[in-house]
Amino acid sequence: MSNDIAYPVFRTPDLALALSTARGLMEFGRCEFSDVSVYAKFSSVAEVRRVAKELPEAWFQGQAEYEESGGVPWEKQPPLAVGVQGLGLPADPTAYEGRLPVECGLSELPVGSIEDVFTAAIGANAGWINWEMLSWPDAPEAGFHGESKHAAVTLLFNSHTRSLDELVEDHTILVHVRSAVFDGVQTREPYAHWLAQQVGLTVIGPGQRL
Repeated sequence: MSNDIAYPVFRTPDLALALSTARGLMEFGRCEFSDVSVYAKFSSVAEVRRVAKELPEAWFQGQAEYEESGGVPWEKQPPLAVGVQGLGLPADPTAYEGRLPVECGLSELPVGSIEDVFTAAIGANAGWINWEMLSWPDAPEAGFHGESKHAAVTLLFNSHTRSLDELVEDHTILVHVRSAVFDGVQTREPYAHWLAQQVGLTVIGPGQRL
């Protein structure tokens, strides 16, 4: 089993520039199988409702204790505990008690189908766009074969890390490659540098793993 590691290659407070730059890197590896997923989390009911109007097809899920679902049929559980699309969000404010932060996401969509509307909706919340199923080319001059399984680009909104654990006021682009550690060294880190250089970017920080 192999894993990926993602290196930051660009950071900016300019939302439009962040998206266009991430798209440029993604296009370098885009192929017919490429897809895109989006994710965000919201700490207020007002933000959940606002974004649901912009993304009615997205799935929203709040926090839930495991004990809640024990012995309760799926169809009788609270919508926010099991996940509900934006159009079906509860109108009663009490339905959100104990459910924040609420997570929102859509997965495996066609490239170009969701990025603009999601970027316009994200506001000051933490989230990401992740382009997957890319195909990085060979870099024979750097001694690397291409990469498909772990080829991806992530645009982090209002966060510097994939865990979205701290809100900031800028946005970060990550390039993903296969993690390969020998004697404590990430041997494919130079490949991430090479990929970034092909589109005029540069690695600006250490790799991130989930």
